[in-house]
Amino acid sequence: MERDAGTLRRRLTILGVIITLLFGLCIWRLGMIELWPASAHRAAADVAKQSVAQRDSELVIDSGRGDFVDRSGVSLTGETIQALAVFPLASHARGDKQQLERLAAILDVAGDWLQSYLADVKEPVYWTLPGTGHPVALSDEQIEKLASVRVNGVRVVPYRLRYIAPYPAAHTLGFVSQHPERVKTAYGHEYASGAMKLNAVIGGAGLELSLDRLLRGGKATTLSYYTDAAGQPLSGLDLRVTGPVNPMYPLTVVTTLDARLQSSIEQYVDQQGLKKGAVVVLDAASGDIAAIVSRPTLNPEQIGLPGTDTANRALRAAEPGSIFKLVTEAAALEAGVSKPNEPFRCTGEYGKYGLSDWKQGGHGELTLREGLAHSCNIVFASIAERLTPQQLLDTADRLGLGRPAGWHSDHAVGPLAGPLRLLPEEEAGVIFKTMPASYDGGLMAQTGIGQRDVRISPLQAANMIVSIVNQGRVLEPRVVSEIRYANGQTLVKLPIQAAPASKGRLSPATAKELINGMELVVKSGTGRSIQEGIWEAAGKSGTAEVVRDGEARVNQWFIGYAPTGKPRYAVAVLAEDRPPNSASQAKLLFRGILDIAAGL
Repeated sequence: MERDAGTLRRRLTILGVIITLLFGLCIWRLGMIELWPASAHRAAADVAKQSVAQRDSELVIDSGRGDFVDRSGVSLTGETIQALAVFPLASHARGDKQQLERLAAILDVAGDWLQSYLADVKEPVYWTLPGTGHPVALSDEQIEKLASVRVNGVRVVPYRLRYIAPYPAAHTLGFVSQHPERVKTAYGHEYASGAMKLNAVIGGAGLELSLDRLLRGGKATTLSYYTDAAGQPLSGLDLRVTGPVNPMYPLTVVTTLDARLQSSIEQYVDQQGLKKGAVVVLDAASGDIAAIVSRPTLNPEQIGLPGTDTANRALRAAEPGSIFKLVTEAAALEAGVSKPNEPFRCTGEYGKYGLSDWKQGGHGELTLREGLAHSCNIVFASIAERLTPQQLLDTADRLGLGRPAGWHSDHAVGPLAGPLRLLPEEEAGVIFKTMPASYDGGLMAQTGIGQRDVRISPLQAANMIVSIVNQGRVLEPRVVSEIRYANGQTLVKLPIQAAPASKGRLSPATAKELINGMELVVKSGTGRSIQEGIWEAAGKSGTAEVVRDGEARVNQWFIGYAPTGKPRYAVAVLAEDRPPNSASQAKLLFRGILDIAAGL
């Protein structure tokens, strides 16, 4: 018995030693992992690679950037298409040759070419249009056929297009781009903390730029495809979508634009061959921008394409010519240096400064009001010389000229930190480059007919008409009315704002006389050609002499409003760099745009 007990004790002792050694070995192994990561982690990584090699680089299917809609909720950006996503796999893992041939037939490419293409894919990509880098929108027929094709690493997925062809209001909505320098200046904190990379895509122009921080508030939705270390798809995992969890984003920016009016006008000006210029249509009561067009066109997906231009000419100041005579008359009436029925005699020559009238032989006897209707240079040079530069400058200011016209705030608006200008590219324009140190009659005469230093943007010109029909009240044209959360709740409203001049407003009596003059322009003056149409219109024509690349050209304008009884829209049309003595393209477009607006 004692012998048996001793044997048992020895066995237990040996077992205990073995267990202790095994436990010590485990402790040593854990210590290796903690204290010697260079070797242990390498081994751990090797083990991981042998199980699940990686989750392939993520493919973004929706950037999460906020979208724009028109005033009725019609989408201006953001359209979901069905696209083809291609993930990197070993060539032998794609599938059988017959399936690859079927895929090639559906995509209308050669089978050998497709196999070569798939073999070259090193990171997740979309099947793109040649030379564009943009995913191809698959047709319903292609989608139906692809449902029966099984090629590993190739899947039909939803993709959120940022811009919708033919890109309505492209210059005003703007575009996104990579801009490392702006990342450093505008997002310095995010860049320094590592939350934002230098190659981040940010707003590059227009509303995409001015509202970039808000639009970037949403998180991207990504798609991943799982493979093992040998490049084989992992059975059971396949695709996985990872999306944002915040139900408040992305935001929706509600613009004041009318999508139907915008698209119709863009089609119309292209049909009529407007090569360079702009159109602005404002709500006559509120000053809101209902449509805004700039030419040459802009493709926000391919900046720099031949024949396109990023410049928004609706916001660029240009030589106004005779539309500035509205300002000159207003200044003369306000200063009391002329009256609507004052008689003038126009022989065609002013007799000094080399100034002559556009009509050979002149207009004969006419009043100031008739001088506006017939756009007589002699009449307006005469009254301009009676004014001081400051009087003309102050009147321009009362009509919203010489300063940016669009909606802005110097202070915070709800969660929007001020200052904020919705249209950051807008130019202020100019009346005098420098105020003359002494009186200069030639300067005043040339300025009074809209030549010399004067520059006005189409947005300012349209807003001047709004100011006149609202009895001298100057408004700030909005292009955004509110911004909403994804659930429809309002984040912030941007109110209609007045923009009064520091020295008061135009008197209602003067505004009324300008209205009388613009109505006469269409009834019997330089605007007679636009009489026929759905709405009775009023306005002012303008032709500015310019020199481009050493060649004489003209800017053709027509600005006005309709209907005359109760104005609904104020419109400015500019056709730039036209041949001298050519028919006014601006008048033609103005009448057509009014008829489009009346028919909607």
